[in-house]
Amino acid sequence: MRSVNKLYKAIDEPMQGLSTYRAFPNRGLDSLDPFILLNHHGPQNFPRDNTGLPFSPHPHRGFETLTFILKGDVMHSDSSGGKSIITSGGIQWMTAGSGIVHSENSSDNFKKNGGVEEVLQLWINLPSKLKMTPPKYIGLQKDKITKLNFDDGKVIVNLVTGKWGNEKGPIDSLTDVLTSFIEFQKGGNLKVNVDKERNILLYVVDGKINVNNTTAEKLALVEFDNDDEEINIEALEDSILIFCHGKPFNEPVVSYGPFVMNTEAEIRQAIIDYQAGKFE
Repeated sequence: MRSVNKLYKAIDEPMQGLSTYRAFPNRGLDSLDPFILLNHHGPQNFPRDNTGLPFSPHPHRGFETLTFILKGDVMHSDSSGGKSIITSGGIQWMTAGSGIVHSENSSDNFKKNGGVEEVLQLWINLPSKLKMTPPKYIGLQKDKITKLNFDDGKVIVNLVTGKWGNEKGPIDSLTDVLTSFIEFQKGGNLKVNVDKERNILLYVVDGKINVNNTTAEKLALVEFDNDDEEINIEALEDSILIFCHGKPFNEPVVSYGPFVMNTEAEIRQAIIDYQAGKFE
């Protein structure tokens, strides 16, 4: 089995009144190349007549985002024309690429009636040759996500990108990453092999698991060594995990707020281009 190197507890960092836990970058863990950030918002109960999520229009360049909507909804709009309201169980995939401006808010219905919101956003880096790829957005509701059942239905893999056995996720990643969220009933067991050269992102959204003889609870990020292929997960409670893996780019990463590039000069150019209105 692949060795577990360390567990990291997500850092509690509320954002403008929104409950937020940052799984990484974390103390001692900057990234899991090609994955560069994972924020866990909620679960948070919003009252009636609320103002929704606090993410007004803002720019991005140089990477992709994957948003998992576990509870509530997210209303997305962007400068490339992408627009949708995605509800519980769905996802939003955005290629920022050469530059995009987008906002993430709550639907009018959610603002009026309130409810529980729980959303996770993952930033996935792009290699230097793809940093300036054209921006793109895809929003998929729950019924469009590939679902795989294991262990007599005790484990459901919601596959977004990549291949799992003979099954394929509905979105084609530019960088051959596998991305998913997995639902476990207590006692459910899942075994999967991941090539040693690929880095694994495993985050416990809720519940408690045993993974490769290590116990990990809610809000824990599991860092693995690259010494073997087998991953064995047993749910000690009903649990939800983010499970992803990809080949590292092994390139320099220079980030400045919403821009992730390879050099300081590219960051300066991103700022200049955004201020000049060159983002779509």
